[in-house]
Amino acid sequence: MKKADVWSIVNGLKELYPDSLCSLEYEKDYELLFAVRLSAQCTDERVNLVTPALFQRFPTLEAFAQADPEEVGRYIHSCGFFRTKSRDLVLCAQMLLRDYGGKVPGSMEELLKLPGVGRKTANLILGDVFRTPGVVVADTHCIRISGRLGLTDGTKDPGKVEQQLRRALPPEESNDFCHRLVLHGRAVCTARTAKCGQCPLTAWCKYAKTVFVKQTGKG
Repeated sequence: MKKADVWSIVNGLKELYPDSLCSLEYEKDYELLFAVRLSAQCTDERVNLVTPALFQRFPTLEAFAQADPEEVGRYIHSCGFFRTKSRDLVLCAQMLLRDYGGKVPGSMEELLKLPGVGRKTANLILGDVFRTPGVVVADTHCIRISGRLGLTDGTKDPGKVEQQLRRALPPEESNDFCHRLVLHGRAVCTARTAKCGQCPLTAWCKYAKTVFVKQTGKG
């Protein structure tokens, strides 16, 4: 895709979603880290319902580090995989205190050492907390929509999507771009149906120029 077309997509999403904030609610850096861990195989909406009581019961990293994983699990039960997630939160709090002075680290290498943290989580932390340019959060919305747009080759592999978007997107725009894809994926370009008739990005979208045109006869 030409750079001018990429910028048209970037700016089009900016107009649609000027506020590109993460949909997870948090006050402290480690709370975002924990919320992202809870969001695996779970909706952000559900996580936001769970975390207020969780963070009130365990208001500090020290409280999490001393917590019984079974008790943590009772607070996050509805997020799914609660036993694994509760164990990861407690171990992560212990590691942050022991190895990082109670601070969330700011490098990919250090973040990936934390229990339950993969590249998706690490990239989100780097982008939202540290404003690191060039990060790509390859979640399901990002993978689906970037493939439909033609920004990637359509691969479903998160690692390959990350690499391809890093090459395609302006580094200073990539983190906010991914947040906007989430919003667009919920509102317009959903997993079930790409609502191309409602989308202002169709002039640059590979899917709209092929599948949608063939289905509707609209050019």
